Amino acid sequence: MTYRRAVIPALAGGVLLTALLWWAGASAQALHLRGSGDVLGIPATAELERWLTPWSYDPPSSARLGTEGSGGIGDTAGADGSRYLALYTTALQIRFGAVFAFFVPGALLLVRRLPPVRGRMPVSLLMVWAWGVVAGTLAVTVSAPWLIASGGHGSYRLLPQLASAMSSGRQILVVTALVAAAVTVLIARVTAKGADPLPREAAVVPVRAARLAATVGTVVIALSLVVLSYQPVAAALQAVSPGIGMLAEPGDLLRQWLLLGAWDGPAGAPLGSWLLYRAADVLLLAVVWWVLRRLPGLLTRVTVPAMAAGAVCATVLGLLASQLLRMVLEGADGLRWGLLHLSAGIGGGVPAALTCGLVAGVAAAVTLRVATGRAKTADATDPAMPHRTDAS
Repeated sequence: MTYRRAVIPALAGGVLLTALLWWAGASAQALHLRGSGDVLGIPATAELERWLTPWSYDPPSSARLGTEGSGGIGDTAGADGSRYLALYTTALQIRFGAVFAFFVPGALLLVRRLPPVRGRMPVSLLMVWAWGVVAGTLAVTVSAPWLIASGGHGSYRLLPQLASAMSSGRQILVVTALVAAAVTVLIARVTAKGADPLPREAAVVPVRAARLAATVGTVVIALSLVVLSYQPVAAALQAVSPGIGMLAEPGDLLRQWLLLGAWDGPAGAPLGSWLLYRAADVLLLAVVWWVLRRLPGLLTRVTVPAMAAGAVCATVLGLLASQLLRMVLEGADGLRWGLLHLSAGIGGGVPAALTCGLVAGVAAAVTLRVATGRAKTADATDPAMPHRTDAS
């Protein structure tokens, strides 16, 4: 698919995702109306408000500092409060603009390299969905410094505050990104009609090379999920604290960007239950391997950016699948607190998925290129051996 055809669905998806998040944030004010707690229940209302507040223009009490002061010192406090409110508004403007700015390039790349034709529709939908979650998380991250400053204590434990701010608003992202991805892919399917046939020769890759590339990429993800996420190692990361002023205490931030999970030994729990919960981690790695294995055969052209974006999306999809499995495993115990509380962990770990997915995608692309080159050499020396097959 050409850029001219792919840019239309990418722009439409970006506009829709931004509009949905803005609408969700504006809806947070409705939760303050009288009777909302009676309809939804007080715990559900509080949980839903926590989900929507990061996208709401209605500032929290921390951003209203001094706005109601008057006369003498109060005038100064009121002026300072107005500046804090302006910072909060600026943070939200940056956040919504960044959602659009991050979503469009990624969706453009995915739609162009994974056009929703010839059975690619489900894969394209899942990839764009995952990228929408990544785009929203990045938007929250880049706007977090303004949001922290609007609270009036931006110099106090900046990095832990940044880690906390960037992990907010992720639950509503999962839903809105799915809607935006569906619209993006449907429009892309329409714009793809009449385009030139896909180059089938680009989809034919050595099976062994595709498997080896998927394995290498999965090992990179497993390094974060198994090694770095092991509690003693995670605790060592948490304890990192080079005392350099505002950049001290980076442990929380490192955990956000490096750890895909958290686990420890059974420690008194039944071994069967412990293994059952580790099944979610196995599912994550299985999803990553399967997507990376199929990706070279689905891409119209195997490039490093396409493989890197695909690996990031595969890791996010694996995270979502593992989180849904954990919700099922918690079952009735979690439902005692309500479905919203049970699904509070949905969308977590996306910054680490971005970091590890980029490394995994680059490693898989390099491995695929080297292994493909060796297969071509083997074909040239022994043309009777059918080394090349369709990886899809």
